[in-house]
Amino acid sequence: MIRGEYLGWYSENLTLIRCKIIGTQPLCYCRDLTLIDCETEGCDLSFEYSSVTANIRGNVLSIKNPLSGKIVCDSVGEVILKDSVYPADCEIVVGGQRMNHL
Repeated sequence: MIRGEYLGWYSENLTLIRCKIIGTQPLCYCRDLTLIDCETEGCDLSFEYSSVTANIRGNVLSIKNPLSGKIVCDSVGEVILKDSVYPADCEIVVGGQRMNHL
């Protein structure tokens, strides 16, 4: 279990395997972030401006303006794709359904 507000901001080449991530606005501004078989709790505004490859079991409260890569999760409360200052190219798959490709 990893707990904290603004967890992992600005990290590079971070890989988390089978972790439970708890806290607000986790893993933003990351480069080459990888999540393998992880869970989230209370994670809102996740992955902002991050290059990410994530496989998440369960729900993510919200995903905001991910920069690139692919995020796969069982469910998501909200995907926020607005007011981005950077061009984005990230695929988001929720419950097996492709939501969007930025």
